[in-house]
Amino acid sequence: MKARITNFGQSVRLAVLSLALLGLAACASNFRADVSRFQSQLPAPQGQTFAVVAEDPALAGGLEFSQYAALVEEQMQALGYTEARPEDATLLVSFDYGVDNGRERISTSSYVRDPYWSPWYGYRPYPYRSSMWGYGWYDPWFDRGVDSYTVYTSGIDLKIDRAADGERLFEGKAQAVSRSNKLQYLVPNLVEAMFTGFPGNSGETVRISVAPEKND
Repeated sequence: MKARITNFGQSVRLAVLSLALLGLAACASNFRADVSRFQSQLPAPQGQTFAVVAEDPALAGGLEFSQYAALVEEQMQALGYTEARPEDATLLVSFDYGVDNGRERISTSSYVRDPYWSPWYGYRPYPYRSSMWGYGWYDPWFDRGVDSYTVYTSGIDLKIDRAADGERLFEGKAQAVSRSNKLQYLVPNLVEAMFTGFPGNSGETVRISVAPEKND
């Protein structure tokens, strides 16, 4: 009888562990980015050079901006454009990024809903100051209990102008809602989303999934 009780206890512990792992896997699900792009006679890469510049003058020359600008440069080069100095480039690529301070969400509903996402109601320039998403996250460990979490709105801006006359050729915005506020994680994924299917259909907003944040 004692052995049977011990085996039962081990089975219960294994079942609880399995459920916990499933919960952790759910928490690591992809977050999604809304990408809106507009273009007007964006030239083919052949013979075109570019330079990435900070849309916000306060970021110009900063090490952090340089790190994220390098991601845009890699994507532009992959498309066939050649990097050059701003004074020599035929295309100027203005780049900006940001994340808000987050908003706490408290739910007492058992209604299962995506805690990260809801439809967008248009782009908001930095800093993001308002929330448009609903909430209703259901924690399976606390049926009809109270769950609290913080969600952050992040985004990037990308504009391409013809250097000769300043004519706007492309502009795009990528936004995401997630539980992470780490720019080191968010910006690379948002840049990847921006250049997925680049330059896209003008005036179209697409939803692109990006990889979840890796926990140490």
